Amino acid sequence: MGKILVYHGSKEKVVEPEIRKTKYTKDFSWGFYCTIIKKQAEKWATRIDGKGYVNIFEYQEKEGLNIKVFEEISYEWLDFVVHCRSGNVHDFDIVEGPMADDTIYNYVEDYISGDIERDAFMELVKFKKPTHQISFHTIKALSCLKFIDSKEVL
Repeated sequence: MGKILVYHGSKEKVVEPEIRKTKYTKDFSWGFYCTIIKKQAEKWATRIDGKGYVNIFEYQEKEGLNIKVFEEISYEWLDFVVHCRSGNVHDFDIVEGPMADDTIYNYVEDYISGDIERDAFMELVKFKKPTHQISFHTIKALSCLKFIDSKEVL
């Protein structure tokens, strides 16, 4: 894989990415989250008070990393997200795939609580527009990122 640009939306400039353990786990557990979709990073950056930064990194995959890629929302993706959002960890350095936006996240919660079945979940999400996230979960994974720039967004 060649070099690609990835974007990280934040309230602050992020020159040195780091993995922070937060109160709530995310789709792929704790990690440093980026996307290849600049508009999506802008939404992440401005979601709280309407302003923030899109931090731009060059991503170059390195040999020997344990990487998991989900090409689309699938039963395997659903099981993985449920596992991670339940506070469990995994052994991957990098995980890439669709993101559970607010609507899809609600469907995940409905599935976890038993309000909908697996097949109903898949029916509900199949017409949702695609999103993207790539999460870095180890120091070795973070070493694949090279800071390029930060742009303020409003």
